[in-house]
Amino acid sequence: MLTLASPSLFGEPRLIRVEAVEKLNDAFLSDMLAYLESPADGTVVTLRHGGGVRGKKLLDAIRSGTGGGIEIVCAELKKDAEKYDFAQAEFAAAGRKVTPGALRAITSAFSDDLAELAAACQQLLSDSSEQITEATVDKYYGGRVETNAFQVADAAIAGRHGEALVTMRHALASGADPVPMVAAFASKIRTMAKISGARGGSGQLAQQFGLAPWQVDRARRDLAGWTEDGLGRCIELLAETDANVKGGGRDPVFALERMIRIISARGRG
Repeated sequence: MLTLASPSLFGEPRLIRVEAVEKLNDAFLSDMLAYLESPADGTVVTLRHGGGVRGKKLLDAIRSGTGGGIEIVCAELKKDAEKYDFAQAEFAAAGRKVTPGALRAITSAFSDDLAELAAACQQLLSDSSEQITEATVDKYYGGRVETNAFQVADAAIAGRHGEALVTMRHALASGADPVPMVAAFASKIRTMAKISGARGGSGQLAQQFGLAPWQVDRARRDLAGWTEDGLGRCIELLAETDANVKGGGRDPVFALERMIRIISARGRG
């Protein structure tokens, strides 16, 4: 670190970024603690720590202000509504128009990694000069596993059994993993279960359940033709399928096909 941060021949300022500090080894820890005792002029070092106890000694030194260190806490965005709002803010900050459908698609495609979601938003902003729509997102990221998974879930929940099977097989042939596919079904079915029987406006229910208003509206549409018994059976089925695709069963593809068949029948199959 001392070598990297040492002033250049022409005294140019330097920015050093270190990722995954939660995985640091003892040598890096010693290096950084020594550097904090005598930081280089004109050099800024940013450390990204993903959480956990590893590296606590280094974090404590930074929090105490050693070497001029400061901590910036980035709260984890766990709810889909928070990720939707984050993506929406990215486009708003750039003064660009984006359709709600495009926001839903990009949020679904990168729901597991906020850094990737931010990067995807920036790529769409830089590569597209017009309004960003679902077609724009599909052009760039249509092959994402999560997007395919939600397309399968949407078709099955709407009762389109054949379409759901074809989409599922295409997703698997493209390298999709059965585990996130089951997770996509679980996410939608759980949201439907929350909204089933609930009374109130979209905004009120969104706040109550930690959802975005569009998710409430979508769940209400998805619930057409469903019963509470059907939802209950499908929730149990999802837990069973999740265990099967994670090694508890012999054939994960068969488990997916059975899940799709029963959900397409709204739990009555």
